[in-house]
Amino acid sequence: MRALIFPGQGSQTVGMGKDFFDAYAPAKQVFQEVDDTLSPLYGKALSSIIFDGPDDVLTQTLYTQAALMTTSMAMLKVIEAEKGQSVSDFASYAAGHSLGEYTALCAAGVLSLSDTAKLLYHRGKAMTECTPKDGGAMAAIMGLDFDDVWELTEDSGSYVANDNGGGQIVISGTKEAIEKAIQIATDKGAKRAIPLAVSAPFHCPLMKDAATVMAKEIAQVTFSEPKIPVVTNVTGEAVSDSETLKQGLIDQICGQVRWRESVLFMERVGISKTLEIGPGKVLTNLVKRISPNIQTANIAKTEDISTAFGE
Repeated sequence: MRALIFPGQGSQTVGMGKDFFDAYAPAKQVFQEVDDTLSPLYGKALSSIIFDGPDDVLTQTLYTQAALMTTSMAMLKVIEAEKGQSVSDFASYAAGHSLGEYTALCAAGVLSLSDTAKLLYHRGKAMTECTPKDGGAMAAIMGLDFDDVWELTEDSGSYVANDNGGGQIVISGTKEAIEKAIQIATDKGAKRAIPLAVSAPFHCPLMKDAATVMAKEIAQVTFSEPKIPVVTNVTGEAVSDSETLKQGLIDQICGQVRWRESVLFMERVGISKTLEIGPGKVLTNLVKRISPNIQTANIAKTEDISTAFGE
């Protein structure tokens, strides 16, 4: 069985998806629909930022989230067209890391492309605007097990944000709490404890105002039953109920991304291969470290399609 996985913030790169746009009509249609949806909100075409940058604009949370989703969905629509199959024909599950869960829901038919784009615009805007006065911070802790990191977050007043597996755990909180946590992690023997270049402390209670905003936005959108189950960030397990999926998007704003648990769940239910759709190989590399028995492939360029499906 195959699972589709979709990347989160950090995988973006200027020019991503341009080869799909240039070569395939289904990709053009995705970029055009998102441009039509979001141009009145951005005041410009998102595709121009994706293809031409500049990088310091694309990396702004306000743009990054919708940009990554759009690129992944453009690639997915090309795959469907080239194979002459729908997602449910070549995948048994879908999952995404943080904003990638929105892409997974769009891929699974839970959300329309236009609604997904609008929700990610509001998500990026809300997460940017609710940043605490000191800006907040995040850090990656490598070489400690989960229990040790959980203990140091309690001692420092920080929070576990992403359990990425493979010895990598991301923490979130105020700048003071993260500085303290980095020192504790170093004292505990962490291989590395480094601050991340982010604009806000994502996936922790400091984002509660953003969760309130998103609850209102999500309530206005139609959620359909998924064509394939979606493994959600907050549960680390598959969900097939649209109402539960809806609540999961609200909860993940402040909640932990349980990526390690998600991959282990996929292994338990018999997933033999993951296919990462989108720029980079971040999730592919994490899967390899968490579950070496699962085969991996990624599609970031047009030439990757035939290789990824073993053709």
